[in-house]
Amino acid sequence: MSKQKTISPVDGSVYCEREVASDTAVDAALTGAREAQARWRLSPVAERARIGLAFCERFETAGADIATELTWQMGRPIRYAPNEVRGTLERARHMIAIAGEALADLDAGPKENFRRFVRREPLGVVLTVAAWNYPWLIAVNSVIPALMAGNAVLLKHSAQTPLCAERFESCLRAAGLPEGLFRSLHLSHEQTARLIADPRVNFVAFTGSVNGGRAVQRAAAERFIGVGLELGGCDPAYVREDADLAHAIENLVDGAFFNSGQSCCGIQRIYVQCRRYDEFVAGAIELTRRYALGNPTDPATTLGPVVRTAAAQQIRAQLAASIKAGARAAIDEREFPASKPGTPYLAPQILLDVDHSMPVMCEEIFGPVVGIMPVAGDDEAVRLMNDSPYGLTAAVWTADAEAALAIGARIETGTWFMNRCDYLDPALAWVGVRDSGRGCTLSRVGYEHLTRPKSYHLRLQT
Repeated sequence: MSKQKTISPVDGSVYCEREVASDTAVDAALTGAREAQARWRLSPVAERARIGLAFCERFETAGADIATELTWQMGRPIRYAPNEVRGTLERARHMIAIAGEALADLDAGPKENFRRFVRREPLGVVLTVAAWNYPWLIAVNSVIPALMAGNAVLLKHSAQTPLCAERFESCLRAAGLPEGLFRSLHLSHEQTARLIADPRVNFVAFTGSVNGGRAVQRAAAERFIGVGLELGGCDPAYVREDADLAHAIENLVDGAFFNSGQSCCGIQRIYVQCRRYDEFVAGAIELTRRYALGNPTDPATTLGPVVRTAAAQQIRAQLAASIKAGARAAIDEREFPASKPGTPYLAPQILLDVDHSMPVMCEEIFGPVVGIMPVAGDDEAVRLMNDSPYGLTAAVWTADAEAALAIGARIETGTWFMNRCDYLDPALAWVGVRDSGRGCTLSRVGYEHLTRPKSYHLRLQT
């Protein structure tokens, strides 16, 4: 039986090792999920909520250990790792709280001698394939709502963060979730593709790369099932002339470099109204130089390593290609002694003199890199923000809310922010367009993708 190893970006050690599930175990998990879901779908939403809230209590109790495991598995600085625990609880509790209303029957209105309504029925077995960069936040987006909607869930997590899947399972078991309704599986890519093609799986929620999303689509192509894809981004921001510049600098530098830039909705392209450009750039450079790059288990560290050395090498190659095309690096890497080739430790970088022929402005760079470009005004900003194969989030910094709404109406994106970025509000739909994916999680709308409508048309006897 093959094994998967999790190499910690902290020090290159093997943090944990797990056996890949046998095909027999996968088959048993599928059979158990189908059987358990047949009973679970008939349970009241209030009972599901009781178990969901009990899960949250177990998860919160284990929060300190979960945060430490997160740091060692993917490199998030320990000072920030507890934020993911809090965010996971926020999303889970919100989706539990709105489930009763979101899943309620939809009355079609009065008609003499008839009763008519639409009921949201569970799909069956939901397969969640989750990425490592926000391993809890990504998984909770589908796991808890799927269970609340009456589905069973199989969770295949990244080989970089296998303990997250196991923690989900242990906390749900301790909360009293019936046996078989949730299983975590350590799988190879080939096994995952076979699982997607299995007729016992009724929906796939995938978060990962664009190429990974295409592979999921291919695996599901012969079946009429829903596929939710949350893929890449090269997210833009626009700083208007009327913006609070200090606030914009603070938010956007954090939006570019938090989690070492390893965020699908992190800021990678910044367009600044030309009269504020020099001041914005100076402030962004000064703030970037304050980051402390180093061992993420040290509470003083504010910038950890990227997930692996190969990822750092890819980021360096994209930086080099952008510079070769004419971009200018504003940060001297020597200011960050921990940044060394051949390691996952990488200095943050701001690129200036950029244009859309360069990787920094047209490709997803999953690392601490941002390009800043001056623009004449709203029209040029809109044109450049839309000049991308991606469309996950976009943001504007302005004092004029009406202008923000007008500009947002012209931007092709899943989420439009004003004076903030890089955040998911669980009350709002999380959705991408173009190569950023399809489908939706979170909010009441998210429940629509984890259920199917079933119409009831009852003619009453008189």
